[in-house]
Amino acid sequence: MSTSTSTSTSTATGVTGAPPPPSGPFASPPAPAPAPAPGSGSAPGRRLVARAAAATAVLTAAGSFFGLVRDQTIAHLFGAGSETDAFLVSWTVPEFASTILIEDAMALVLVPAFSLALSRRAAVRETGKDARALPEDPAGPADPVRALLAATLPRLLLALACAAAAVALLAPPLVGALAPGLADPGLAADCTRLTAVTVLGFGTAGYFSAALRAHRSFAPPAAIYCAYNITVIAVVLGLHARWGVRAAAFGVAAGSLAMVLVQLPAFWRHLHLRAVAILRARRSVRAARAVCAPRTAGVPRAAALVGWGVVAPVAVFALSRQSQVLVERFLASGLPPGAISHLNYAQKIAQLPMTFSLLLCTVTFPLVARAMADGRTERARRRVERDLVLAATVVLLGAAYVIAYAPQIVQLLFERGAFGAADTAATASVMRVYATGLLGHCLAGALVRPFFATARPVWYPAAAMAAGLLLTVVAGALAAPRWGVHGIAAANAAGITTTALLLLCGLRTRVLPVRVRTVAAGLVRLTLAAAAATAAGLAAAPLLPSPLPTAAAGALAVPAAFTAAALAVRAPEVPQLLTAVTRRFRHAR
Repeated sequence: MSTSTSTSTSTATGVTGAPPPPSGPFASPPAPAPAPAPGSGSAPGRRLVARAAAATAVLTAAGSFFGLVRDQTIAHLFGAGSETDAFLVSWTVPEFASTILIEDAMALVLVPAFSLALSRRAAVRETGKDARALPEDPAGPADPVRALLAATLPRLLLALACAAAAVALLAPPLVGALAPGLADPGLAADCTRLTAVTVLGFGTAGYFSAALRAHRSFAPPAAIYCAYNITVIAVVLGLHARWGVRAAAFGVAAGSLAMVLVQLPAFWRHLHLRAVAILRARRSVRAARAVCAPRTAGVPRAAALVGWGVVAPVAVFALSRQSQVLVERFLASGLPPGAISHLNYAQKIAQLPMTFSLLLCTVTFPLVARAMADGRTERARRRVERDLVLAATVVLLGAAYVIAYAPQIVQLLFERGAFGAADTAATASVMRVYATGLLGHCLAGALVRPFFATARPVWYPAAAMAAGLLLTVVAGALAAPRWGVHGIAAANAAGITTTALLLLCGLRTRVLPVRVRTVAAGLVRLTLAAAAATAAGLAAAPLLPSPLPTAAAGALAVPAAFTAAALAVRAPEVPQLLTAVTRRFRHAR
């Protein structure tokens, strides 16, 4: 999720003193003259962010490529009919699990928790004594990171296993609730029983990803979608003749386990895992509570860093956000067969720009969480403001290209086998509507991170997401009977854009003193540049008859038009990015 030069560190900007640490039960104690953390504004820190962003971008691009191959394989083998609709209803389970257990809730809870534990560990090593560190037992000091691991991982695995079993047992009524008008609910229930395994697989993979990112290890978490999609493709190609579309559901289940395996070596190495060490850490925590309770009164336990008070707001936000997919499929289940499939394929392609736009935010989220844990609010504010503008630049450029060349993109990617020209036209038209909400999706994903970076209960994002979801439900219910899938996609865009605006306005008063007017002005200029680039792309698209040269020419024309328009309206960051690219090109020569 692009690199940037740092404007987020006090040492780089001449600010000599850090602001007071945040208040609340999870505030970290101030350490005397702490050394810059890895990834801060120093030159090594900037290089760390650049390398991490580059590795994440490459692996995410590879994962997205294999994801497209996966979707192409399913479209080629099964088309966009009732069988695919049944599978996609069962795919609701892994989509929910991915959002909650990998992308949103797990990361938003555990990255700040591990960052705070690492901050406490650093304070112990720096000062030799930390009043908030866990007390000692006869076996030695209780390391905050291992204490957090021991308090959370065993319970999480048990809860995930129980949840997966419950989804498998309740598959038929679950399918009936998700898509009451589905043509083949029995097939969807069979697929749902298979995809229920992803609750355990994705949850474990999400825990590993959050812990590794907090430890500044970004490559293994970025590789999980490569492992996942390659596994799905292999299983589908090997079993589709015997199992039909059920092979795709089994492939999704196997892919979730591949996500765990690809991260396991790095997780073991970075956290020095041993079963004895985990059990010893658990005993150390219990001994600390029993022997030294008066000395640590008011100090949160390791488990409290991910207690229900912190988890609940994040879970509600993630559930509300992913519920947009439920709303879409519920409304589309009453439309002609293939409607769910057209929505799915359109959304998969349209959200690729959003995925790449959030690469930087994924890399810098641990840095923001660590800065807030250390009480460096100014550093966190500058990092967040810069990330918002850079993410918006990427997503708006991608949205312009998607809107201008939607038919050519869909034709190149999917029009083969059972996926015909009519499916291409329907998917492309829906994709253009989806693309209008990409900026809202990007900003919602970027803005929610600072809210949860302090590891304190914050309910505002959940309320903002609930407001956007309510708008999606009402607008979709009103628009679907008249405009079909296009009305559903438009309702999605309106709802998530509303959420993004609420998050932007609430961030300044509740978490960080971001300059809302400055950020908003920059976003408006970037939107104008994207509109100009879209118009240029739409004008140029009919000039070439074949989809491949047309899409390739658009990949040059749209960025050129966007850059020219951005320079004309003085959009933020674009001149600096252009200068950086030019300098790198000259240096390479």
